[in-house]
Amino acid sequence: MCRWLGYSGDPIRPEELLYQPTRSLIEQSKSHAPDVAIANGDGYGLGWYGTAQGPGLFRSASPAWGDSNLREISAQLRSPLFLAHVRAATGTPVQQTNCHPFRYGEWLFVHNGFIEAFEQVRRELLLTVDPALFPGIGGSTDSELMFYLALTFGLVEDPLGGLERMAGYVETVGRRAGVQHPLQMTVGLSDGVRLYAARYASGPEANTLFLSSSVRDVRLLYPENERLQHFSDEARVVVSEPLVDLPGLWREIPPGSAVVVQPGDDLEVPFGPQAS
Repeated sequence: MCRWLGYSGDPIRPEELLYQPTRSLIEQSKSHAPDVAIANGDGYGLGWYGTAQGPGLFRSASPAWGDSNLREISAQLRSPLFLAHVRAATGTPVQQTNCHPFRYGEWLFVHNGFIEAFEQVRRELLLTVDPALFPGIGGSTDSELMFYLALTFGLVEDPLGGLERMAGYVETVGRRAGVQHPLQMTVGLSDGVRLYAARYASGPEANTLFLSSSVRDVRLLYPENERLQHFSDEARVVVSEPLVDLPGLWREIPPGSAVVVQPGDDLEVPFGPQAS
């Protein structure tokens, strides 16, 4: 199981979420989940929005916990919106091009989950990708292919709709191949303005996803916590697993749901596969 996080708010240093919390993403990468035999040591990535056109991207196939370059970069840059990911490979090679986030134009994409029986359905899924988009695929993961399928199905114009049509197509192809539960996904997606996150699984169990509560409300609960005073009222964090154990800080996003973190009021909407 991979882990990832997304942040949106006033600019902060990514190290404040990657390294400093008691259950930071780096700490999580060192230990596996109860039903997973390996840690998240198969690479990592950080994608951020800053002063340049489009997002920056830094990825490596080395374990995140031992890479001094990540620590240096995350301590020096400041960003109002970033996505970070630590990888546990599920059958595809450990190499930089297979590390998240994946980037296309203004978009960044991270994923925790898998396409069941991927080798059986991979060729059909690949051939569905828009030929104009196909050269952008640099790796061999099911995650990157999901991103490019969603782009093919209109993600740029309709982000959540593109993800839903991708999910519907993956399920159609998988079940045609005899796969009972083709898809497990929690995804993070951004265009530099909004942060989208969705939680869905074809079967009964969906990987976890959490959204931080209103910073203003949490400050009232924990006025003695100096770290919380630092974050703006607009700050939100989406995580596959909570970074700290503070009651009231995290709200679990239900399966079959998506959230849109944006300036002003955030949105929570149903999420489900659509016919493409």
